Amino acid sequence: MKRRAPVFFGWKVVWAAFLVAVFSWGTGFYGPSVFLQTLHASHGWPIATISAAITVHFLFSAALVAYLPEAHRRFGIAGVTQVAVAFAALGVVGWANAREPWQLFPAALLSGAGWAATSGAAINGMVAPWFEKERPQALSLAFNGASIGGLIFTPLWVALIARFGFPLAATMVGAAVVTILWPVAAYFLRPRPVGPGPTASRPQADHQREAAAPTMSRADLIGDRRFATMSAAFALGLFAQIGLFAHLVTRLAPEFGSAGAAWAVSLTTVSAVVGRTLLAWVLGERDRRMAAAVNFTVQACGTVLLTLGGGAPALLGGCVLFGLGVGNLISLPPLIAQKEFAAADVGRVVALITAINQAVFAFAPAVIGALRDLEGGYTIGFAVAALVQVAAAVTVLAHRAR
Repeated sequence: MKRRAPVFFGWKVVWAAFLVAVFSWGTGFYGPSVFLQTLHASHGWPIATISAAITVHFLFSAALVAYLPEAHRRFGIAGVTQVAVAFAALGVVGWANAREPWQLFPAALLSGAGWAATSGAAINGMVAPWFEKERPQALSLAFNGASIGGLIFTPLWVALIARFGFPLAATMVGAAVVTILWPVAAYFLRPRPVGPGPTASRPQADHQREAAAPTMSRADLIGDRRFATMSAAFALGLFAQIGLFAHLVTRLAPEFGSAGAAWAVSLTTVSAVVGRTLLAWVLGERDRRMAAAVNFTVQACGTVLLTLGGGAPALLGGCVLFGLGVGNLISLPPLIAQKEFAAADVGRVVALITAINQAVFAFAPAVIGALRDLEGGYTIGFAVAALVQVAAAVTVLAHRAR
């Protein structure tokens, strides 16, 4: 009887990272937009104040994520992920049980710590050491968990809050996060030998080079034109994206109601899965910076529809176009870094870009929230986001043009 070849363990790691992404984005990325609407409706707190707490959530995460590669090397990916999962659960419960606006900010520190070690740089750190040629497909599959998290959790949050109230809903979700992800991290994210495997795996020597200490310091990277243009472009793109997501439910609720707005956000995340999957399979050796520029432009077109559109067709069309580019903003930086930097530096490049991006886009919810309160609507705020996306498309091509 012919024995079946064992499944390359790297693909099991990808599925574990996928599951981490589902819960991480479901609570730490898509959750705040629902929290904003819920807290504003139930307590009457100003949108600008709640948006400021969301800014703290992302800003504190940015301060931590720059040092994630060092934490992974010292404590192990599994241990860091388990601690982050616990912080994420505690943070969600803190958001739900706030009785005064100032209490949102300590909760944001907890949820931000959880988000730092379970989001983009963390997913890349889990997956990248196992893959070389098929890294675009592996990262695409892992990051699709982020979109599935939005697809599941946005309407789930709305339904659970409507049925049980925010505090109990948050307790249920937090318990699920810890119960599921803690053992997954313990088994699949422990260090394992990586030898020559299928075409997807990299040889042991290459894996060791990527796991080795970086050759470029953070100061060297910041002064490098490749890094500067890539970091600036994705910081701008994510500023627009995070700002839009934080306010998307509130923007769409007058047209669709809270439940309908949640499903419209889910449509956005479905589009993100489609966009990321298509890019992973057609990218190959093509110009990754040009792909990023096209991605920003498509998002800008969707944002214009969300800004000026009236009625369901225009708004849903905006959600689709905006969503097609959503997933690629977190999967493209590691792929560009893979091509432009030495293997030993890729982890530091991705972590530092993630930190800078979060430090910039952390202010997006507060900025758009302030513009909304000033105007009484979202036309100015969303128009600014569209212009920022166009600027990102130009910036990412700056190094390529030279």
